[in-house]
Amino acid sequence: MGLGLAGAAAAAITAAAVVLPGGGTPPSPPASAVTGPAVTGPAVTASQKVRLSARDVLLAAAANAGRQSETTGDWWHTTTVSRALFTVADGGYRVETRSRDEMWTPRAPGGEQWSRGQTLGARPAGEEDRRAWAAAGSPERVGVEVPGKKARMRLPMAPGEVRTDHSPLVDGDKVFWLGRNVTMKDLRGLPDEPEALREWLLRSYEGHDTESASVPMGSDVWLFKVSAGLITDMPVTPEVRGAAFRMLAGLDTVEVAEDVTDAEGRAGTAVSIEEHAQGGATLANRLIFDEATGRALANEIVVVEPGGLQAGLEPGTVSSSSAVLEAGWTDTGPRR
Repeated sequence: MGLGLAGAAAAAITAAAVVLPGGGTPPSPPASAVTGPAVTGPAVTASQKVRLSARDVLLAAAANAGRQSETTGDWWHTTTVSRALFTVADGGYRVETRSRDEMWTPRAPGGEQWSRGQTLGARPAGEEDRRAWAAAGSPERVGVEVPGKKARMRLPMAPGEVRTDHSPLVDGDKVFWLGRNVTMKDLRGLPDEPEALREWLLRSYEGHDTESASVPMGSDVWLFKVSAGLITDMPVTPEVRGAAFRMLAGLDTVEVAEDVTDAEGRAGTAVSIEEHAQGGATLANRLIFDEATGRALANEIVVVEPGGLQAGLEPGTVSSSSAVLEAGWTDTGPRR
């Protein structure tokens, strides 16, 4: 809904998605034109100490998340900035695409979802890329290879127009994807105990990736990706958000690092899990959150071992990200 380029790259960031008519999800912003600093920024490295065990950190976040107060309203409103990294086909240098998107989801069934999005323009990912772009004549548009597509996409370097869209709720009441299309009533009634929440979510697990039925995926990785979306921008209660953190604490394969900075420059704690992607790549799905409140800051995909669509990227590179600027209830709907 009004998002822009780079949907293929940004889609991997989070399993949380707004439901559109026909069961699809809204296209992601241009190259997920989402956020600010270079996409090559902060990676979890050996120099970043792990203060506590992943379990201890997640249990502390769970307690803090569950204590947050909540007031409801007529609309669930989110604002995100997305980014994705692309290689320019004819120049070999890299550009980062960014976009800003807002979404309003009605609390009551029978309404419409509204979105407002703007591509913020592409920009060279680093100083070396800037010099290469300048040497190419500082083109106003650059052609890039689209992951999984044969055709090239031309990305504008300048910001685009703000676009507003709206559509009826799927089946009149479906609002988000959480392993399956769910209603606002489903989300508000999720179990607030970790084992019960795990069982509820796994009813939708079928052994494959959240994006493609042809890509196998283990249950731990699947749970992490779906739960990261739930924590990040879904209208669940504070108690359910806390239960999600406690559920992640029970996964043996998660890792935690502190003092990680997201693309908006905000410091937080990162919890991540690795997955093996097509083409031999190993990627880390990373959720950055404020440990004091349990509020999510960003979802990122970090290259651990290059390969496939991430071939040529150095380990530690953030290939795509989605930073949450706002997520909460409001009585103020979109300006028509």
